[in-house]
Amino acid sequence: MNKPLTGKVALVTGGSRGLGAATVRLLAEQGADVAFTYVSSEERAQAVVGEVRGKGGEAVAFRSDQADMSGAPALIDDVVSHFGGLDILVNNAAISVSGTVDDPEADTTALDRMHATNYLGVIAVIRAASRVLRADGRIITVSSGLGSRVGLPGFADYSATKSGIERYTMGAARDLGPRGITANVVEAGLMESGMQPPDPETLKALVGSLSLQRMGHPDEIAAAIAFLASPAASYVTGAVLDAHGGYNA
Repeated sequence: MNKPLTGKVALVTGGSRGLGAATVRLLAEQGADVAFTYVSSEERAQAVVGEVRGKGGEAVAFRSDQADMSGAPALIDDVVSHFGGLDILVNNAAISVSGTVDDPEADTTALDRMHATNYLGVIAVIRAASRVLRADGRIITVSSGLGSRVGLPGFADYSATKSGIERYTMGAARDLGPRGITANVVEAGLMESGMQPPDPETLKALVGSLSLQRMGHPDEIAAAIAFLASPAASYVTGAVLDAHGGYNA
């Protein structure tokens, strides 16, 4: 079996379900030792660890709330202490809160938490990880088609968080390039991800806006992430890889 990531250490944020869990499984199958974070469900996180180890891989779960930016350095320290280094960072953890900007009943507390999780929390993890990533390391940030085109009402805040981390990742590509570290974005599409789905009418409209006219599977998006983590992508940096069924086509 081809294991191009043998000897590498990866960290996947938000790895206990959906796309995160699919990414943990795939990176481990390709030979990496994988750390991942979770917030609330230790049972679900340990189930992913057990699945990976049952197939001969190695994984470990750390409880870490990305909305608390102060916890990022300790998280990276824990990963390095456990595995001895860090080569691959996958910024996957995110939450989704929708609502129009003029909604008088908007849950601003939930919106603020989303901005903290999806934007400021990602920045904090990138900053902390960038100081210890080994030469030829990889940063892969999971965004969304809404990061480049909103398309529907009610997603201004969510779209802004995704657009922001895309630009930050591009900046990281410039800053870290001299060390041989690449930084890229995967724009993920609609899938069974474990996040709160939109209402049925919005979901129908979103699926209807896709070239492929269907939701994706987490394994399909995880494959794009694994490519960018692999030696095959050694000359790809500052790029946005669309894996959203043709949302922007």
